[in-house]
Amino acid sequence: MKSLTSIIPIIREFNRFYTKILGLLDKHLLDSDFSLSEVRVLYEIGNAEHCTASVLTEQLGLDPGYLSRMLKRFEKLGLTYRVQSKEDARSSLLYLSEFGEETLARMNALSDDQIRNMIINLPDKSRLDIARSMTAIQNELSGHSAKPRIQFRTELKPGDAGALIHLHGWVYAEECGYNHIFEAYVCKTFYELLQTYSPDKDRFWLAEADNEIVGSIAVIGHSDKRAQIRWFILHPDCRGMGIGKRLIQDAIAYCREKGYRSVFLETTEDQETAIAMYTKQGFVKIKEQENDAWGVRHIEQTYELEL
Repeated sequence: MKSLTSIIPIIREFNRFYTKILGLLDKHLLDSDFSLSEVRVLYEIGNAEHCTASVLTEQLGLDPGYLSRMLKRFEKLGLTYRVQSKEDARSSLLYLSEFGEETLARMNALSDDQIRNMIINLPDKSRLDIARSMTAIQNELSGHSAKPRIQFRTELKPGDAGALIHLHGWVYAEECGYNHIFEAYVCKTFYELLQTYSPDKDRFWLAEADNEIVGSIAVIGHSDKRAQIRWFILHPDCRGMGIGKRLIQDAIAYCREKGYRSVFLETTEDQETAIAMYTKQGFVKIKEQENDAWGVRHIEQTYELEL
């Protein structure tokens, strides 16, 4: 984990870089007689409810004097008009005129073109990474992280195994203190599966946020009568959203649909939240043994559900 002192220079370097990007955008907008700040103000007036000068000053962090001069210019150009507030006679609500709405639409189109030209030659993954990173910065620094939109799929695609190995290695190291031997064990289990993987008897459920795998579960058929649940994991940021419950229930429903008589899973005693979920679904502990191969002494447990 990076220390605070090592993160600060990274953020400052990013600020210097992105200031240059904003400067380029601002320059192009100046060619159209409007600065980036002016377009931001026009956008807020056109989209915010009950927009006033004080609201703009607070939301955009603009100097009141600078904003006042800007608003007078807008009114002179016929872009905006004021209506006295019924709730507060000392305040005026700001609105775009029809000409102002047309001007803002042109500025929005110009801004879209500028951004499009910046990223048009980037690979799709790079575009997604940029959008994901910008969203993360906005959410974290604003103090209200939005819950990610989760999508589910069942087909196993190239690269999925590697992503799941990484997720297992990272989560279990962070939360349980497991070492590289555990990650090697996960690699081995995926290697063995991929040699014999068959959609006719095996099924994965993958939860994704912004095209990144954040959770998974799998059913592996061992015989016509018995199956195993494996690789049940969920990114810490996506817990408490009902994703784990959906994954385990979908896996059990699939086992019943395929006609399996029983399904088992292996876990460790420290996975208390997952174990509570298993027992709630009817799983019963049938075996346990000590294991210290992963850098931490723990007890491996086997749970089984009769279907």
